[in-house]
Amino acid sequence: MQGSSDRGPADLTQLQATMQAIEIACSSIQNSQVANARFQAAAAIRDAAIREWGLLTSDDKKSLIRLDFAAAEKEAFMYEVKQAVLGVHGVDVQFTGINFLESLVSEFSPSTSTAMGLPREFHEQCLKSLELEYLKTFYCWAQDAAVSVTSRIIESHSAVPEVKVCTAALRLMLQILNWDFRYNTNMAKGAKPSMDVFNDGVRHDIASPKRSECILVQPGPSWRDVLISSGHIGWLLGLYGALRQKFSCEGYWLDCPVAVSARKLIVQFCSLTGTIFPSGKNLTSLSLPLIISSEMLDGCRALLSMATVTTPTVFDQLLKSVSPFGTLTLLSTLMCEVIKVLMTKNTEEETWSWMARDILLDTWTTLLIPMHSIGENARFPSEGINAAANLFALIVEAELRAASASAFNDDEDSQYLQASISAMDERLSSYALIARAAIDVAIPLLTRLFTERFARLHQGKGITDPTETLEELYSLLLITGHVLADEGEGETPSVPMAIQTHFVDIVETHKHPVVVLSSTIIRFAEQSLDQEMRMSVFSPRLMEAVIWFLARWSSTYLMVPEECREDNCNSGYDHESWLRSQHSRKALLSFFGQHNQGKPVLDVIVRISMMTLISYPGEKDLQALTCYQLLHSLVRRKNVCTHLVAFDSWRELANTFANGRTLFSLHSTHQRSLAQTLVLSASGMRNSEASNQYVRDLTSHMTAYLVEMSNKNDLKNFSQQPDIILSVSCLLERLRGAARALEPRTQKAIYEMGFSVMNSVLVLLEVYKHEFAVVYLLLKFVVDWVDGEIIYLEAQETAIVVDFCMRLLQLYSSHNIGKISVSLSSSLLSEAKTEMYKDLRALLQLIANLCSKDMVDFSSDSIETQGTSISQVVYFGLHIVTPLISLDLLKYPKLCHDYFSLLSHMLEVYPEMVAQLNNEAFAHVLGTLDFGLHHQDTEVVDMCLKVLKALASYHYKETSIGKIGLGSHASGFKDSDGKFQEGILSRFLRSLLQLLLFEDYSTDLVGIAADALFPLILCEQGVYQRLGQELADSQANPTLKSRLVNALQSLTSSNQLSPTLDRINYQRFRKNLHSFLIEVHGFLRTM
Repeated sequence: MQGSSDRGPADLTQLQATMQAIEIACSSIQNSQVANARFQAAAAIRDAAIREWGLLTSDDKKSLIRLDFAAAEKEAFMYEVKQAVLGVHGVDVQFTGINFLESLVSEFSPSTSTAMGLPREFHEQCLKSLELEYLKTFYCWAQDAAVSVTSRIIESHSAVPEVKVCTAALRLMLQILNWDFRYNTNMAKGAKPSMDVFNDGVRHDIASPKRSECILVQPGPSWRDVLISSGHIGWLLGLYGALRQKFSCEGYWLDCPVAVSARKLIVQFCSLTGTIFPSGKNLTSLSLPLIISSEMLDGCRALLSMATVTTPTVFDQLLKSVSPFGTLTLLSTLMCEVIKVLMTKNTEEETWSWMARDILLDTWTTLLIPMHSIGENARFPSEGINAAANLFALIVEAELRAASASAFNDDEDSQYLQASISAMDERLSSYALIARAAIDVAIPLLTRLFTERFARLHQGKGITDPTETLEELYSLLLITGHVLADEGEGETPSVPMAIQTHFVDIVETHKHPVVVLSSTIIRFAEQSLDQEMRMSVFSPRLMEAVIWFLARWSSTYLMVPEECREDNCNSGYDHESWLRSQHSRKALLSFFGQHNQGKPVLDVIVRISMMTLISYPGEKDLQALTCYQLLHSLVRRKNVCTHLVAFDSWRELANTFANGRTLFSLHSTHQRSLAQTLVLSASGMRNSEASNQYVRDLTSHMTAYLVEMSNKNDLKNFSQQPDIILSVSCLLERLRGAARALEPRTQKAIYEMGFSVMNSVLVLLEVYKHEFAVVYLLLKFVVDWVDGEIIYLEAQETAIVVDFCMRLLQLYSSHNIGKISVSLSSSLLSEAKTEMYKDLRALLQLIANLCSKDMVDFSSDSIETQGTSISQVVYFGLHIVTPLISLDLLKYPKLCHDYFSLLSHMLEVYPEMVAQLNNEAFAHVLGTLDFGLHHQDTEVVDMCLKVLKALASYHYKETSIGKIGLGSHASGFKDSDGKFQEGILSRFLRSLLQLLLFEDYSTDLVGIAADALFPLILCEQGVYQRLGQELADSQANPTLKSRLVNALQSLTSSNQLSPTLDRINYQRFRKNLHSFLIEVHGFLRTM
C-alpha cells in the first residue's frame, strides 16, 4: 500500500474495476493529502462497494460505514467534489463528479438505495442529513456545471464531450427535484410537515384520477432563492432554446439525451407547488415559458402538470399576460389539431397523436372533475366555455366519422368495432366533462345531430343502406348518455350540476333542451317495438346502445321522487341563481314524473325490455344489459315499483317468466337477475299480503317442478340428460335470484319457497354429486336463502333450517364431495381445485350466515326454546370444512377472506367450541392461521390477529378462574418422534413478535396486533422474558442493547398497565407497543 496516497485520478479510475479497489481507496482517503485524490477514492469506493457489498465481511462493512472525516477534512473533501463537478480538473473528472453525486442521491433515497443490512435508523439519519444540508447545494453545483459547458456546446461545430456533462447535470437536477422532501426548515427540527398546497388560486383538492402521472415538487421555502428568485427557470428555458436552435436541424434532436433531459426538467418545474411560493403568490408568472418551450408531447405533459395544481381560472390566466387568448383556448386548439391528425390519418396504432390525445384528455378531466363541488372559484371562465364548445363539436364530428368509416370495415380486429361500451367509458366520460363545460351548446348540438340521422333513416327507408347512419346513432347514444347522466354506482345519481345550473330561463318545460333531446331518443327507441323497423334498423349492436342509454337515463330522470328533487347545496352560487337553478331542475324532473310523461315512458321501457329478451335470442351482451342494468335500475325505487306492478306489460313479463318456456333460452345467470328484479318489484304492491302472493305466483311453478322431479322413482336414469340438467340449473338460478331479493314484506313467501324444496335439494345433491356445476348451484341457493331468512325466523322455523343445514353438510361430507384425487392430470387438477374452491367458499358462507342469528335476531322468542344451538352447527361445520381447506386453496383471495372472516367471528363468539376440536382439526386451523398472519392482504392479517386475541384472551380468562381454557392445545407436548412441540400460545407469541420487529406490515395493524400480543404475553410471561433476553443478547452494541432492554421493560410496565384484560388496559398496551416500536424499529430493522 506504500505510495497509494499519491495516486492520481487516472490511476484510481482504473482501480474501480479491481477486487482491491475498496482497500486501496480507503487507504487513499485516510492517508492522502490531495483532496482531489480523496474525491476519486470516494468515487471508487462507491462503485466497488455497491458492486461487491454482498461479498464483504461484517467487519469490512463496518469499517466502510465508520469511515468518516473531521469537520475540516469534510469541508476540504466537499470542496474538492465541488471543484470536480465544476470542471476544474477537466471534463472527464467533471462527468465522474456529477455521476458520483447522482449515485449518492440515489443511495440516500429509500426507494432506490442498495440493501446493505444496516439499521433503518442509520438510513433515516443519512436521508435527513442529505436533504437538509447537501441536497440544495448539489443542485446548485449541477446547475453551475451545466452553465460551465453551455458555451462550449453552442459554439462547437462538432460533437464535444461537454454534451454528456450537460446531460448528466440536467439528469441530476431532475433527480433532486423528484426527491420526496420530508423536512421543512421553517418547522421545528425533526418535524415532518404535512403536504403543502397553494394559498391563492390553486387547487386544494387535486382529485384527478390521472394525478399519479404527475409528481408534485414541494421542496419548501428554503429552496425559493435557488428555484424562484434567482432566475433559474429563465436560464433553463434559455439553455433549451439555444440548444434547440443549434441542433434542431439535426434529425436526432428530439430524442437525443440532452434534449430529453432538459424537457423532463421543464415539465417537472410545471409541478412546482407548495410553500416555496411566497404567501399570496403562485406560479402564474413562471408558467407561460414553461408551457410553450417544450416539444409537443412534453408540452402536453406540462399542461397536465399545471392543471394538477391549479384551478381552471388560474390555469386560463397563465397566458393572459402575454397573449390575447387564455390557456384553455390553447388547450382546446392543441387538442383540436391532434384530433384532426387522427381523423386524417385514421390510424389505430399507438402513435404520438394517440398519446397526445390521451394526455390532453387527462388535462381536461383534471380541470373539470371538481367544478361542481368546490364552489364559486371553480366556475369555468367564459373564454374556456367557448374553447370547450369548439372542442366538443370537433370530438363529436371525429367520433361520427370513425363510426361511419367502421360501418363497412371487414377487419375483425378493428378497435372501434371490438370496443365494448364499458371499454370506452373512460374516454366518453372525459368527453362528457368537456360537453358539460359548454352545456348550452352541447345539448342543442346533440339534438340536431340525432334528429338529422333519425330523419335520414326514414327518408332513405328501403332506398339506401342505413349501416353508416346506424353506426353514427350508436356513437351518438353513447356520447349523449354520458353527457346527460352519471353512472349510479349503486346509488341514484343526481342530475349533473352543469345541467341543473343552466337553461334556467326556459318557461315551457317541454321545450327544455334536455327534455327535447331525451324525448327524441325515447321516440327513436320506441320504434324498435315495430317488427319491420326492428328487422331493418335495430341490430343487436344498436339495441345494446339503446338499452344502455335507457338504463343510465332512467336512473337519473325517470320518476324521481319529490323529496329527491330538492338540492340543499348551492355550490357557491348566489341565492337568486340557486333558486333559479332549483326551479329549472324541478321543472325538468317533473316532466318525466309520475303525473306527467313518467308512466308512458316507463311502460315503453318495460315493453322494449321484454321485446329485447324475446326477440334477440343468443345475444348474451344485450340480454345482460337488459337484465342487470335496465330492469334492475327500474326496481331500485319503490315509487317506480308501484307503477310497474300495475302495468299490463309488467304483468305479461312476470307471467311469461313464471309459466312460459320462452325465457328459458336466456343464460342461467340472466334468469337469476330477472327473478331477482321481478321479486323486488313486489315492494310496489299495496300491502305485505299482496306482495307475498305476488312472489308465490312467481315461484310456485318452479318449486313444484323441482319437487315433482325429485319424487320420481326413475330420477337417477333421466336426471343426467343434458336438457334436464339445464332445466334444473336454470330453476336453481331463478330460486337464487328470488332468495336474494328478500325484503321484510316478502320474507314469508321466500321462506315458504325454500321450505318447499328442502328435501328436493338434498335429493338432487345426492343425484348430482358428480356434477360440480349443479352441486355449486344447490349450495349457493341454500346460502342465499339462509342469508336472507335466518334473522327473521322464529324458533321453530330456525330449528328446521338448522337441521336442514346439518343434513346438507353431512351429505356433502359423506359423498367425499370436495376431495381431490392426486392422480388427476395437472389441467384436471387445476379445474378440480377451482370447483372445490367454489364449493368450500359456499359452505363457509353458509356457516357464517347461520352464525349471524346469534348477532341479529328479529324473532319473538329464543332459539334455545327449541333446543337449537348455532354453536353446535358451527362446530360440526368446522370439522367438515377445515380439513378440505388446504394452503393452496387459501391462495384464492375470496376463499381466503371468507375463511378467515368466519374463523375470526367464531373464535370471538364461540371460543369454547373451537377449543373442543380434535387435535387434527385444531392443528389444521393453526396451520392456516400461521399462513394468514403473513398474508399480503392487510385485511386477512387483521382477521388473524383478532383470532389470536380471541384465543389468548379466552385461555387467560378461563385459567384465571381455575378452568383449563385451551387445555392440551396450549401446553407443550412431545410428538411421535419424541420431539418437544411448544404450545400454540408461545408459538404465536414468538411469531407475532417476529412479525412486529423484523417483517414488513401496515402500520394500521399495530393497534389490533397490540390487542393480540397483550393476552399472549399474559398467558406466556416466561416465554416472553426468554424471548426478550435472547433478543437483547443478540445486540453487540452496548448502547443499543441497553435501549432494547429498557424498551422491553417499558412495554409491559408503562402507563400503569395491569394484568387485567379490560378496555383501559388494552388502550394502555396499545400506547406502550406504539412507543416500543418507535424506539426499537430504527436499529432492529435493517435496509
